[in-house]
This record gives sequence, structure tokens and C-alpha cells, in this order.
Amino acid sequence: MAWDTERTKQLLLDAATAEFSEHGLAGARVDRIAAAAGVNKERIYQYFGKKDELFATVLAEVLRESMDAVAPVGSGPEAAGDYAGRLFDHHLADGVIPRLIFWEGLERGRAAAENPARVAYHAEKVTRLQTMLPGVGREAAGELLLTIVSLVNAWPVLPQLDELMVPAAAATRASARRAAIVATVTAAAAAAIDAARD
Repeated sequence: MAWDTERTKQLLLDAATAEFSEHGLAGARVDRIAAAAGVNKERIYQYFGKKDELFATVLAEVLRESMDAVAPVGSGPEAAGDYAGRLFDHHLADGVIPRLIFWEGLERGRAAAENPARVAYHAEKVTRLQTMLPGVGREAAGELLLTIVSLVNAWPVLPQLDELMVPAAAATRASARRAAIVATVTAAAAAAIDAARD
């Protein structure tokens, strides 16, 4: 029977996603990834190279899936707010991206910005947001996107701050936080459009 390379790669990527999300880059173990995938660990090196290259591949995959699943649609401040709300919903349903992004920031810092694939991915995201906000320049669109990403990624991985700053019934917190993010992004997008007109 022929070896199913694509299936093996996907098994490894799925296992690596779970491992990196839970333990970060430094804490992740190639042995655990291989065992979870049911694959010899030599396949990891063969298909993906070193552990940090596997981490980069995992992050690129989940970010691309997220961009496809939560596309910016429409135009104007309300569309930007809606996009932020939908991205919050996506990240809340599957907390993998916020965790991976925070691990990356803690362990790789600015070095992650040297990856050409990540540069291209984020340039595309800025362009998509800029298209939603007529007249807004690239830098202002980038600032707004950074605000959106910071807001939607922080809440799932900083639950202690939520509890400390806004102690409330847990059952209502997600919807209240979502509403706050949507309102903040809508206002920021409106301000960016107004500034672009001046």
C-alpha cells in the first residue's frame, strides 16, 4: 500500500497545532507531536524541517484558514465593527490562534516579522481592511487592523484581567465583550475615515 504523504502531513499539522497551542514553541515536544499523530518523528523533520519551522507552518495554516473563514465584507465603519465581532466569535470558538499568536510574541518577538509568508499575509489583511474603508491610507488601516487583532486575541488568553477589571456573570461576559469590541472598532474606523477626509 502506498504511503499517504498528504494525510501524514495533515496528521502532523493537527497534532502540532494542539501541542504548540498548549505548550508554546519552547515547551512543545517533537516526540509528543509524533506520538499524537501516530507517526515517526523523523517524518516531522523530513516534511517540515526544524521545530521552529513547523511552528511557522502551523501558524501560517491557521491564519490562512481564519482569513478564509472570516473575510472582511462590506464597507464603512459598521462593516469594520462587524468584521471585528465575527473575528472575535471565531477566535472564541477556537482559541488556537490567540494562543499561538501570544506564544509567538513571547518566544520569537520581532523575529517573526522577518518571515516573508507572514509579511505577505498581513499585507493582504491590511489591503482587505483598507478596501472596506474608502479613503483611509495604508498606515491608518494597519493601525486599525492592529487594534482589531489586539482586541480579539487578548480576551481569550487573558481571562484573569477580565475577571479583575470587569467582574460579572460569566454567562454574559462574552456577549458584553463582543459588543464593546464592535463599538470600539466601529468608532475607530469612523475616526479613521474622518481623518482621511481632512
